[in-house]
Parts: sequence; structure tokens; C-alpha cells
Amino acid sequence: MGQRPPVTISSLDEARLEKILAALDRNVLPNGEELQTELDRANIVAPEEMPPDVVTMNSTVIFRMQPSNREFSLTLVYPSEIDGSVDKISILAPVGSALLGLREGDEISWPRPGGGSLQVCILRVVYQPERSGDFRR
Repeated sequence: MGQRPPVTISSLDEARLEKILAALDRNVLPNGEELQTELDRANIVAPEEMPPDVVTMNSTVIFRMQPSNREFSLTLVYPSEIDGSVDKISILAPVGSALLGLREGDEISWPRPGGGSLQVCILRVVYQPERSGDFRR
């Protein structure tokens, strides 16, 4: 899969995600291990110290999927915030897990359920709660 870029996650997001992962059946969510691996290797910072170009929870990000070269603009949300909107993606979806903690310009190869991988490139963080002064969302 190649070397993954560094990831930065806020301490608030980490605590919430650890709680979600602890409650999940790993047989139901096979990519939970990948998300846990990302949390384990992440640089954890206070929400107030989050660099402005990093994808955090509740960030809206424009990214490109390869090899299709399609661009998407989605908001990364917790599973409880999925409401059928086409502009949201759950952190528990493979692409959602791949986005967390990356910076503008980063690319990552992420496993697909059932085999293979997807390639994601972060083009722009349109909105980040921490950058807007919302440290507790």
C-alpha cells in the first residue's frame, strides 16, 4: 500500500472516535482496524492547536478519487450525524476513514472492503471547525 502520509487528529476527535470504535463489532465494520491504526499513529493535538489545512471531524473537504479522477466535496461526520444527505460521509466509511487527519495536498491509498484499494488526494479543506474557532463541536 506504500507509505502513508502523516496524520494529525485533535484530542477531542480521538477520544470520540476511540469510544465509537470500542463499541463496534469489528466483524460488521472490517475497516475499523484501519481507522484504529490511523488513530494509533496520529499526531494528537489540542483542538486549538490544529493546523488550518487538516481534515478534522465536521470538516468539509474537496478531494479527488483515483483512478476515476472524480472530485467530491463532502463533510466528514460521526455515524450519528448521517441523515441521508448526499454531502456527508461517515468516518466509518472507507473514504471517510481515509480523509481524517490528512492535509491539503496529501494522497493516501486506502483498502476497499472486499479487496483492492482506493486512492484519495486532498485538494482543499473548505471548512474546518477549529479554523473557525469552534473547538467543541
